[in-house]
Amino acid sequence: MTLLRGDALSAAFDHGSAAYDRLVAANPGYHAHLRRSARRLGLPEGGRGLRVLDLGCGTGASTAALLAAAPHARITGVDASAGMLDRAAAKSWPRGVDFVHRPVEELAGRLENGPFDAVFAGYLFRNLTDPDKTLDVVRGLLAPGGRLAVHEYTLGGSRVHRCVWNAVCAAIVQPAGRLAGDTELYRHLRRSVIAFDTAPAFAGRLRRAGFTDVRVLPLPGWQTGITHTFTGRVGEPT
Repeated sequence: MTLLRGDALSAAFDHGSAAYDRLVAANPGYHAHLRRSARRLGLPEGGRGLRVLDLGCGTGASTAALLAAAPHARITGVDASAGMLDRAAAKSWPRGVDFVHRPVEELAGRLENGPFDAVFAGYLFRNLTDPDKTLDVVRGLLAPGGRLAVHEYTLGGSRVHRCVWNAVCAAIVQPAGRLAGDTELYRHLRRSVIAFDTAPAFAGRLRRAGFTDVRVLPLPGWQTGITHTFTGRVGEPT
């Protein structure tokens, strides 16, 4: 199973950026699920005075979800795809939102706004060459007691979940990608989910990386058992 990684994946997202918002908008619950995962960060007082990092922000859908959950936070969106970031930056944002073009694996010590009180990562980790290394980077970017929420396609582990995912991709996702001229990107989407951790396995990965209070939370609709929110914290100093 060949997956896109690194520069090849960024180039595929660059090419797919023009149609990306239109295609994901056709996914029932896509934006509502992102908002639900952002709320699960549990940021107090609408995020007032807090710094939030949006990893793999793409065209800004996750950034908008964070703003809905924490309208007073300072939010920095990061993505490796220049094309996706161009789409994000062209949208209207309030003061306190900014974007950085850089692979998340290369963020350690390179962001001026840190450390961050919270990190949100939407549809990111299955696309990384080394998820564990990135989790180490994320821990280093978070302030003591900082919160993490990961919104990701992670199958629940049953054969039914795998069959539903493959059926939806074969009937809807990949044909839509072909019509948009992005066959390779949407083939990668299907395969990356099958090849990635199940939800219990990713929760274990978070715990091994040193995150505490790890929770796995389901999302409703057809994505039940397919997409989950994972939350965790960085421990306070002793």
